[in-house]
Amino acid sequence: MSYTQTSYHIILRTHNSSPAITVEFERELYAYIYGFVKNVNGQLYRIGGMPDHLHLFVSLPATLAMSKFVQELKVSTSKWLKANPHFPLFTGWSKEFAGFSYNLRDKEMIVRYIAKQKEHHKRSTFAEEYRQFLVENGVVIKEEYFLKD
Repeated sequence: MSYTQTSYHIILRTHNSSPAITVEFERELYAYIYGFVKNVNGQLYRIGGMPDHLHLFVSLPATLAMSKFVQELKVSTSKWLKANPHFPLFTGWSKEFAGFSYNLRDKEMIVRYIAKQKEHHKRSTFAEEYRQFLVENGVVIKEEYFLKD
């Protein structure tokens, strides 16, 4: 028997940072994503965001790579969002995403951070936030590709 625990903070941005996820209907999307995560035998600890991006903190089974999870999540949610009249501005997700692994001991810190997204973005833009995550996690930023679709 093998024992694994893989937890990720994943950040997705809408195509061209379109404000497509309305506050009024964001819970519909969150519920859909909750079901998606459950169907892949994952655990969604927190989801939240702004009209132009989402944060998820999830644990995934060892048999599912984060990149594969994100690819399948983007495809599934894109179809759902485009068919849902509550999200008329949604045209797709950006090509890039950010994903960082964390120890489950960091769970409460990340859950609190995601829960306070709307408050956080009164002081900081998405670009500033995204850049900070990349730098803090040792990701080299290629400026010619940064937040380009």
